[in-house]
Amino acid sequence: MVSIVQAIGLTKQVPSGDQMLTILREVSFAVNAGESLAILGASGSGKSTLLGLLAGLDVPSSGSVYLDGADLFALDEDGRARLRGAAAGFVFQSFQLLPALNALENVMLPLELQGASDARERAADSLRKVGLGERMHHLPKHLSGGEQQRVALARAFVTRPKILFADEPTGNLDAATGSQVIELMLDLNRAQGTTLILVTHDEALARRCGRQLRLEAGRVV
Repeated sequence: MVSIVQAIGLTKQVPSGDQMLTILREVSFAVNAGESLAILGASGSGKSTLLGLLAGLDVPSSGSVYLDGADLFALDEDGRARLRGAAAGFVFQSFQLLPALNALENVMLPLELQGASDARERAADSLRKVGLGERMHHLPKHLSGGEQQRVALARAFVTRPKILFADEPTGNLDAATGSQVIELMLDLNRAQGTTLILVTHDEALARRCGRQLRLEAGRVV
């Protein structure tokens, strides 16, 4: 199998007062194309920091990440952004929808940034896949939390990314809605062959993924 994401000796330190705080220490692992991996750990264990490094949203103190075969930190910020745009989708706990755009326009956005001529049709199809065919023209404020997260999922998957990074995707949802969102995410992961890497503290959700990686105090245990 081909590793689509590979972390080698990732360490992240930040200044804290007059000393250095180590958030991640020598983290190494690989994820194969099409896999689903849950990154687990208590609050403050370094999960979200690790996800940010894997996606090139943050820079490590030492170590490297290979994303879809490219050495992320050998690229400049623009190069990393281009690679993310081409290979990755994102789902966050806080939905990150643009309030002035309706559901359809939010999902069209990444396609328009890529210059796709069929952005409207593909966005509408993506919203239908997450069960929001009737809610396309609603603004985020007129959608429930679960519906907003489904719009975020439709937007993440509409570009058919090779990798989906999800940070506590059910953190703001009740249990029933959260489990629907996870079902959708795993269905889309299987249907499109997208590699899924998600951060969660929810053990039940983590068990739904093919593999789990547990962090404690910045180390893989």
